Amino acid sequence: MKYALLSVYDKTGIVDFAQSIVSLGYKIISTGGTAKVLLENNIKVIPIQEITKNPESFDGRMKTISFQVESGILFDRSNSSHVKQAKALNINPIDIVVCNLYPFEEKQTIENIDVGGPTMLRAGAKNFKSVYVVIDPKDYDKVISFCHSEAGPKNSTRSFPFATLEGQDDNLGFRQKLAAKAFSHLSFYDSQIARFLEKDLFPQELTIPGRKTIMLRYGENPHQKASVYMLPNTNSPLKNLKKEWGRELSYVNLTDINAGLESVRLFKEPCAVIVKHNSPCGLALGKNAKEALKRAVDSDPESAFGGIIVLNRTMDLKAARVIGEFKDTRHANIDIVAVPKIENQAFTFLSRLRKSMGIYTFGKISTKRNYDKSIKFIDGGFIVQTTDDDIERGFKDWKIVTKKKPSARQMEQMKVAWKFISRIRSNAIIVLDKKLPMTRGIGSGQTSRVRSTKIALEQAGKFTKGG
Repeated sequence: MKYALLSVYDKTGIVDFAQSIVSLGYKIISTGGTAKVLLENNIKVIPIQEITKNPESFDGRMKTISFQVESGILFDRSNSSHVKQAKALNINPIDIVVCNLYPFEEKQTIENIDVGGPTMLRAGAKNFKSVYVVIDPKDYDKVISFCHSEAGPKNSTRSFPFATLEGQDDNLGFRQKLAAKAFSHLSFYDSQIARFLEKDLFPQELTIPGRKTIMLRYGENPHQKASVYMLPNTNSPLKNLKKEWGRELSYVNLTDINAGLESVRLFKEPCAVIVKHNSPCGLALGKNAKEALKRAVDSDPESAFGGIIVLNRTMDLKAARVIGEFKDTRHANIDIVAVPKIENQAFTFLSRLRKSMGIYTFGKISTKRNYDKSIKFIDGGFIVQTTDDDIERGFKDWKIVTKKKPSARQMEQMKVAWKFISRIRSNAIIVLDKKLPMTRGIGSGQTSRVRSTKIALEQAGKFTKGG
């Protein structure tokens, strides 16, 4: 007899999958809600308690964990001693394990920590040479195809359009991929629980859960490949990044958008930034999106060519026309626009302005992150530090040591400048307009502060006089 154990939280496709493997001669063992769904669809089920010889207990905390179930998954079918022991112990071989876990990331509570599911998945993944271990409904069709090939067409009463596997993985290679996927999922799942329980800022051991969200056009260079992974439950705007128009993102495009977000999120006022290679080349505030963007462009129109624009306000038609004016007067293009929202008229205007320009939206920028650490990868590891968000904390401790005291207006301008410069790569020197909250010169990324100063002053030009 061939047995499959089905116990899933996500019921997507489970009925069709169950019907298919039943037609291939499998008997289904199932639990709780999964068994209920299958029975409602006239699929015979062996209740888990008939295998374990124990009832589901302790509000469902104990269902599948048992000698009978784990033995049925784990014993090595190629080891004659194991096979004899299984027969002597009346252990049924469980050759398919389908399980996905309680959604801990949706509701982080102790009761949502799955124990039985990970145990079954770990056992099935360890014994992948004998067991198909399935966590993802997207893999159901391929599992059925391989099972159909093993059973032979005479043993099936159903037709399987996926049964031709020429050019695809061989059976063992596919099983191993499923096992790797299961272990990755378990690590992803367990690391979330560890983060939920851990109170130490820097624990002795640290794992980072990530879910792939975007396959990038290419990496930092065209010959490199790259993909974006996001932490579960993050409230980062990048989680909601949506292409509205134009080019796909490269590594640098994505990191430029991120750098722009890091700048504009510091301000409640309308803020615009133009980013080139992760460094702002123009930063400004304004009464509205148009004014902020116009000032950001005017900060350094030469560097803005081919840049990334990020706003913390909706892109309306008036703001979009600033980009049009920039193209008309400077014969210059913008590569990417990333904004919380874009109005229809603005979208129509920009999509006609340049077909290859990427237009992206990312939704609301939360005032407080729900992950308060940043990570820098180094050779063989990574550095973890707290995020640099509390920029205003030190304002109250500022001391004036010069004979000439700044005015209240100048102090406000310096606070804006302090926020601006916190997002510019060291060595960083900026020249701020005397009255307007906008940069006039930026010198950054230089090994010499003197050289950064010269660059900032040269760029600022006439705006350095009379300050």
